[in-house]
Amino acid sequence: MKQGKVDVLLGLQWGDEGKGKVVDVLTPNYDVIARFQGGPNAGHTLEFNGEKYVLRSIPSGIFQGGKTNIIGNGVVLAPDLFMEEAKALEESGHDLKNRLCISRKAHLIMPTHRVLDAAYEAAKGKSKVGTTGKGIGPTYTDKISRNGLRVGDIFENFETKYAQCKARHEQILKSMNYDYDITEVEKKWMEGIAYMRQFQIIDSEHVINNLLKEGKSVLCEGAQGTMLDVDFGSYPFVTSSNTICAGACTGLGIGPNKIGDVYGIMKAYCTRVGAGPFPTELFDETGSTLRQLGHEYGAVTGRERRCGWIDLVALRYAVMVNGVTQLIMMKSDVLDAFKTIKACVAYKHHGQVIDYFPYNIEDDIEPVYEELPGWNTDMTKMTDESQFPKEFNDYVKFLENQLQTPIKIISIGPDREQTIVRK
Repeated sequence: MKQGKVDVLLGLQWGDEGKGKVVDVLTPNYDVIARFQGGPNAGHTLEFNGEKYVLRSIPSGIFQGGKTNIIGNGVVLAPDLFMEEAKALEESGHDLKNRLCISRKAHLIMPTHRVLDAAYEAAKGKSKVGTTGKGIGPTYTDKISRNGLRVGDIFENFETKYAQCKARHEQILKSMNYDYDITEVEKKWMEGIAYMRQFQIIDSEHVINNLLKEGKSVLCEGAQGTMLDVDFGSYPFVTSSNTICAGACTGLGIGPNKIGDVYGIMKAYCTRVGAGPFPTELFDETGSTLRQLGHEYGAVTGRERRCGWIDLVALRYAVMVNGVTQLIMMKSDVLDAFKTIKACVAYKHHGQVIDYFPYNIEDDIEPVYEELPGWNTDMTKMTDESQFPKEFNDYVKFLENQLQTPIKIISIGPDREQTIVRK
């Protein structure tokens, strides 16, 4: 029997690249969609049939009938937020109980994890990381320090395990003199636990590998972006998990030799949410225009995204660490109105021009730009690449040459239909 295939889809910048839409577009080609890391700090926005959805923990393949969706062991899950998200989808007519499975080994975000998140950020003062406050970091900390609470624990001696974890968190918060009240949140959280028990809780690593043996195909969905990876991102202004391709192996229990294509998603420009270095950030009218045209506000937090020109130094690095085989460019239409497009091709670092991503991008980094002519054409109604203006085709070729990787899919608007697959 033919072995099934595993492809990985992930972000190459600082998150918010448009992964949800692309997963939804690619889902018909796969049997299984599996989230492999992150938690409700991720917001994957999808638009189709005049409706808009924001997914936080549920894989973006949930809207295509007949597909299995798996929340993998590498994900951290908040039961109350999961319940809220799942019930909203069920009310809009999507059958979750038969389509969604949750890994027994996924870790649970407790109410006290959120309090710890806020307390740690407050203690940092001006050195804040800019977390979403969803308790992600403290949950992964407990996981690594072997103090975590997992989905599988909700079926056995759960109250005792929960009380032990909570008491440990309370001790830490007491030592920080941090005031809080989780009464209402905890009540909703416990309702979320009861709700989760209705779903298929599985040993996901066995299920996925058995499906592969049966010849099924799996698309692994990443959250956030490569530049937020805890090892390879702009540390310490990063998330708490491995957002890169290797995270699909540890977050789902898949061997590296099973991975086929790696789809790297990028915007035609660049954005970032929260604190941390951003070499190509624009503080002028151009930056404001990018934000307005691109509707650059966080899907989960509503925070304004910082905007700038595309950073090809960081993208080359992201392509390298992920082993990207195909690029997908999002929000190309946002650049429709610009007379000139800039692209960062190198950094000036301590007086030297470098073309690689250094250890520290906080210190004395100045982008070196190349300018390209804009296309001044509304591309949002186009249905085929043959309709693209010459200047846009030149921009695409320039990026492919710089990144040494083909751009296979181009998005020219938020809707599912505004997606052009290049031949």
